[in-house]
Amino acid sequence: MYQLDITLRRGQSLAARDRGGTSDPYVKFKIGGKEIFRSKIIYKNLNPVWEEKACILVDHLREPLYVKVFDYDFGLQDDFMGSAFLDLTQLELNSILYYRPMDVTLTLKDPHYPDHDLGVILLSVVLTPKEGEHKDVFQTQSLRLSDVHRKSHLWRGIVSITLIEGRDLKAMDSNGLSDPYVKFRLGHQKYKSKIMPKTLNPQWREQFDFHLYEERGGIIDITAWDKDAGKRDDFIGRCQVDLSALSREQTHKLELQLEEGEGHLVLLVTLTASATVSISDLSVNSLEDQKEREEILKRYSPLRIFHNLKDVGFLQVKVIRAEGLMAADVTGKSDPFCVVELNNDRLLTHTVYKNLNPDWNKVFTFNIKDIHSVLEVTVYDEDRDRSADFLGKVAIPLLSIQNGEQKAYVLKNKQLTGPTKGVIYLEIDVIFNAVKASLRTLIPKEQKYIEEENRLSKQLLLRNFIRTKRCVMVLVNAAYYVNSCFDWDSPPRSLAAFVLFLFVVWNFELYMIPLVLLLLLTWNYFLIISGKDNRQRDTVVEDMLEDEEEEDDKDDKDSEKKGFINKIYAIQEVCISVQNILDEVASFGERIKNTFNWTVPFLSWLAIVALCMFTVILYFIPLRYIVLVWGINKFTKKLRCPYAIDNNELLDFLSRVPSDIQVVQYQELKPDPSHSPCKRKKNNLG
Repeated sequence: MYQLDITLRRGQSLAARDRGGTSDPYVKFKIGGKEIFRSKIIYKNLNPVWEEKACILVDHLREPLYVKVFDYDFGLQDDFMGSAFLDLTQLELNSILYYRPMDVTLTLKDPHYPDHDLGVILLSVVLTPKEGEHKDVFQTQSLRLSDVHRKSHLWRGIVSITLIEGRDLKAMDSNGLSDPYVKFRLGHQKYKSKIMPKTLNPQWREQFDFHLYEERGGIIDITAWDKDAGKRDDFIGRCQVDLSALSREQTHKLELQLEEGEGHLVLLVTLTASATVSISDLSVNSLEDQKEREEILKRYSPLRIFHNLKDVGFLQVKVIRAEGLMAADVTGKSDPFCVVELNNDRLLTHTVYKNLNPDWNKVFTFNIKDIHSVLEVTVYDEDRDRSADFLGKVAIPLLSIQNGEQKAYVLKNKQLTGPTKGVIYLEIDVIFNAVKASLRTLIPKEQKYIEEENRLSKQLLLRNFIRTKRCVMVLVNAAYYVNSCFDWDSPPRSLAAFVLFLFVVWNFELYMIPLVLLLLLTWNYFLIISGKDNRQRDTVVEDMLEDEEEEDDKDDKDSEKKGFINKIYAIQEVCISVQNILDEVASFGERIKNTFNWTVPFLSWLAIVALCMFTVILYFIPLRYIVLVWGINKFTKKLRCPYAIDNNELLDFLSRVPSDIQVVQYQELKPDPSHSPCKRKKNNLG
């Protein structure tokens, strides 16, 4: 076993692949057919400077290092710019005690055009044996190099983009109009705006947040498209935003001319410095230091309500170990590593090779922007020749976390509907300011830039239909009940309903509406604390959830055999739309129900506070004044804040309440008794 440390320094006189006589080069390293490193993209430069480091473990020196250079093309296939081989057997083998880099110049060639001059790549290489008498020295070097790679997973700032409008866009349809939407891309982060039908001057008013992983910023690629139903979307134009040219902590209004097309896009761009995520070893525990702990508690104390409203809280996750994982390799072992995600923050542990009971002992820290976020911890098997294999996953709502308790979480399948093999041991601490968390509940949720592609599923379509039917049947049954009172099917019940009707109508005031909702919340709360919990899930939904993965596999196999969906692609799009609409309708009804069922106590208490306020306001203030204030606010909002993003506080609140499907997904499974950890309690922080 050898350790190969490579520093990708720069390129010289590289080939031009773009029409402007430049290229956007990046470099790939491969050994044995497996990609082991990919550099960042240097835009519009034939003499790029990377200065990036890679640390590679090599089993033997027979396989050469394959270096390939490509020109990045947004939305298209990247252009090949040349390749070269580095024979590892020709490198000088260093002593671990003497770390001497060796400069290497590789001449790029194209096998199809061997006479073309494609430039050179300059590297600095160090080859050292991994095993030897100086093992401790190697471990120190390895840790230092791993810190270098760890930085690639941390983001150092936020780019907030508000897409305001488009002006005089190119007409792509026969009616002289377009159905425009915009795509944004920064590295591997992607966003897509909503589609604005039949207009050349769309008004989007949408906001997107990107994460900066480089101190010098980067370039955001922006493309405008026309949605064409049933066909490939038409390209309207493109533009770019060079973040290195923008100052931080300041909002910039940009009017960008679309290249290769017509019209302008108007954006607001704000760069905010941040350091919200970090990784350390378990031995270096930031919360164990008493001064650090007190500082964090002070930072989120009730006295600092209006200090940085976006900074809601602090999360620390200790990924300790896993046991009994699934064997993904033919040897009966796995090479597991762990991915910890909170919204768009994504951090990784190191890989423990050939082990089904890995010890990671890593500490991850995050800043919380939304207390209703869900922490996702996924275990993968590293695979040299293919993408990583899924081993298991858990999803943990932040509000359900018990601070300072080491717990064994049963790993679930990809859909989070049933168990898979193995458990993972986590210890999580959450500190947050409840007032900030409540205020942030009334603004839109952060969008995830990783978009999952929708696919047609017969089982999912049926499940969403049943969920929607359940919500509709509640209203239908209520209507039948009221009608039965009119028909005097039960005279005592009808008489009571008639007296109640007369009393309510005669004494009705507007404040009684939130008061009734408040009483319903209170009644359900007392049912819960008395042990008469009425929060029940539909057994049909649970049965369908358990069988979903198996049925989806059958659907996929049937589709492959018949090729039916490929032949009627348009029908598939309609079915997916219906499937998604049913899901939205069902989720909306379930979220209302779960608010009153105390599924998330924090949100139910917040609803009680809001309803109390509305009751008092409606009791003491005449309705005309309330409507007048509401109308003045609505009419003057755009005058006061021209680029304000439209939102509905009630819908934003309900978006934080989990649907029945999410309740099942977030539910903890009971681990096997043999995996019960020794629980240790600390002072509650939240």
